[in-house]
Amino acid sequence: MRLLVVAVGLRMPGWVHQAFSEYAKRMPRTARLELVEVRPEPRVEGKTVKQMLALEAGRIAAAIPPRAKTVVLDERGREYDSTAFARWLKRRIEDNIDTAFVVGGADGVAQTLKDEAESVIRLSAMTLPHGLARVLLAEQLYRAVSILQNHPYHRD
Repeated sequence: MRLLVVAVGLRMPGWVHQAFSEYAKRMPRTARLELVEVRPEPRVEGKTVKQMLALEAGRIAAAIPPRAKTVVLDERGREYDSTAFARWLKRRIEDNIDTAFVVGGADGVAQTLKDEAESVIRLSAMTLPHGLARVLLAEQLYRAVSILQNHPYHRD
C-alpha cells in the first residue's frame, strides 16, 4: 500500500522536507509514505482563480496513480481525531488501497477535485501554511500507524 501526499508547491523551507522525510522513513513497509510535488500555476494577470485552480487540478490528477483513491484536504472537510483516523486508515491497509492525499496551493483545490474525491478531510479548522500541512499530515499518518501497532508513540 502506498500513501501519497500530492502537494502543490515546489520551494518549501528545508525544515518542511526534513520533517516530512523523518515521518516517511518511520512508516512501515505496509504503508509507505511518499511526497509528490506539483508545480503551482503562476499568479499572473488575466487568469481567474478558477482558471488557475483548474490548471493545477490537471497537474494534480496526472500525479495520482490510476488505482489510488483520492482524499482532498480542505478546511471544510470532515475532521477526525487520531484514533478515528487510525481506524479509517486500518481499513485501507487491510484492503491494500493506495491513497493520494491532496494538499492544495495558495487558493486551495479546484471544486472538481473535491467533487471527484473519495473523501474530503481537514487537519484543523484553522488555515495552515502548506508546508506545515504536509508535515502535520505525515505526522498524523505515522501516529495512526503507531496506534494500529500499539506503539507507545501515541498516548491517549
